[in-house]
Amino acid sequence: MGQITLRDVQKSFGPVHIIKGANLDIVDGSFVVFVGPSGCGKTTLLRLIAGLEDVTGGAILIDGKNVVDTPPAKRGLSMVFQSYALYPHMSVRGNIAFGLKMAGLPKDEINRKVEAAAATLNLTPYLDRKPRELSGGQRQRVAIGRAIVREPKAFLFDEPLSNLDAALRVQMRIEVTRLQKQLGTTAIYVTHDQVEAMTMADKIVVLNAGKIEQYGSPLELYERPANLFVAGFIGSPKMNFVTGESAAKYGAPTIGVRPEHLKISREGEGWPGTILVAEHLGSDTFLYVDCGRIGTLTARSVGELDLSAGDKVVLAPEQARIHRFDGDGKSLRTQ
Repeated sequence: MGQITLRDVQKSFGPVHIIKGANLDIVDGSFVVFVGPSGCGKTTLLRLIAGLEDVTGGAILIDGKNVVDTPPAKRGLSMVFQSYALYPHMSVRGNIAFGLKMAGLPKDEINRKVEAAAATLNLTPYLDRKPRELSGGQRQRVAIGRAIVREPKAFLFDEPLSNLDAALRVQMRIEVTRLQKQLGTTAIYVTHDQVEAMTMADKIVVLNAGKIEQYGSPLELYERPANLFVAGFIGSPKMNFVTGESAAKYGAPTIGVRPEHLKISREGEGWPGTILVAEHLGSDTFLYVDCGRIGTLTARSVGELDLSAGDKVVLAPEQARIHRFDGDGKSLRTQ
């Protein structure tokens, strides 16, 4: 079991409040991603769950038991860090088995668990190699294997893919997601990359300045953001925001429109502007358009468009896909 519950969890370093009353219910077997900008508190919150930091206030429950006074080793969790933290003098087999040896498990059981983890992670051919003989992706799989063999209640991932190149990150993203579904173990994953969050998570926790702004499925956050912060953070390219008279005519102080929900035409009703930059990616075209007092808007079209910098266009928002926000930045749809 790996049900994790946070009740008004707080963390302060002296007078500085890092986590400001986090409440969260993480269902057993789910993949939950903590996402937010640098300094928002996502890694601190993960470390509080792991027991690597002491809470200032509140309760952390694992399968119904408050563990705030329980040392990390007794919480039944396994953590995978940004750095691989492998022992360079040990083989892959030795690295994966190390925690089990420290726990005093019988040799036969250790070998069985290591072989099973290696097979799951496609590491069997590399069991006798040292970390220096492995690629970055293989090293990260060894670190994950070391966590798997402990059969924890939950995996805690702290930006585990940030040291990898772009192509390998995509590959490892798929592997980690597949592995979690295969094992059915609860996973909490920290990243600053909202694309990573959208593609991996069952549920996303969006953090900002130590507060949970919204908790929901990727599509819930994308289609029904609770406020301007979530709306601007989730989605790539980010949502366009319009204020003033141009927004008031749509019934709100601020409106948001995603780039893919702007209709692009040469003329007609909408917001006229001049293309500053046109990015032609084959599968998509992104236009960055100077719309005068409204500001620069980003528009996305599927496929190739015969438009380039300097061309005049008109951008018209899809009426049903406009997001409206009140004067405090809260979504009018969720009130």
